[in-house]
Amino acid sequence: MGLIDPGLWFSGADAAAFAGRPALFLDRDGVIVEDSGYVGDPNGVRLIPGAAETIAEANRLAVPVVVVTNQSGVARGLFGWDSFEAVQDVIRTRLAEAGARFDAVLACGYHEKGTGAMAVADHPWRKPNPGMLTKAAEAMQIDLARSLIVGDRVADLEAGQRAGLRAGILVETGKSGEEQGDPKSLPADFTWRRVDSLGAARGAVVRYLTRPQPQPKE
Repeated sequence: MGLIDPGLWFSGADAAAFAGRPALFLDRDGVIVEDSGYVGDPNGVRLIPGAAETIAEANRLAVPVVVVTNQSGVARGLFGWDSFEAVQDVIRTRLAEAGARFDAVLACGYHEKGTGAMAVADHPWRKPNPGMLTKAAEAMQIDLARSLIVGDRVADLEAGQRAGLRAGILVETGKSGEEQGDPKSLPADFTWRRVDSLGAARGAVVRYLTRPQPQPKE
C-alpha cells in the first residue's frame, strides 16, 4: 500500500498485531528528521539525534509507531510522491541501523495553495484535522484514548486532541516561536509538555504508554 488518493499516502498498517493497543503518533519533519523547509531530497535527510532510540524503545514495548505528516510540498509542486517515498526509504534504512522501525506512515499532500486537484483547503487529513489519526486507528484498531502524539507544532497536538488523545509532547527541534502556534489553544483537559527533542522525551513516552489501564468500576 502507498498512494491511496492523489494527495493521500497510507502504508504499513497491520491491524492483527496492534488491536486494542495505544500508539505513538509522530510528526516527521522537525521531530524525526531535520526540517529543511520541504524535505523532498533523500540526499538531505538527517535524523535528529535520539529519535531512533525513542522509536526503537516503542518497538520493544510492542507499541505501534505511526507517522502522521503534512506534506504540502507535494501540493505546491516542489516534489512528487516518488521523492516522498525515496525520503522514506532513507529514513527507514537509518532507523533499521538503530534497530527501529515505523509500523505505519500516513501523509497528506493537499494544501489550499496547491496546484490543480491538489488545491484543497482544510482537508480532513491535514493537521490540525484528525483524519490521519482516525484512519490509522480504524485500520489498526488502535486505542486512541491511551495514545500519545509528539510534534513540533501545536497543530500536531491539536490533531491528536481532536482524534480523542488525551496527551501530547511538543518538541523544540522543528518549528519555534510563533511558527509553533499557541499552546493556550489546547483545551484544559488535554495534557501536554514541552521538551527539547524526541530523544529527550523518551522517558516520558515510555511512562505514558506503559501506564496501567484504568479498570472499570464495579
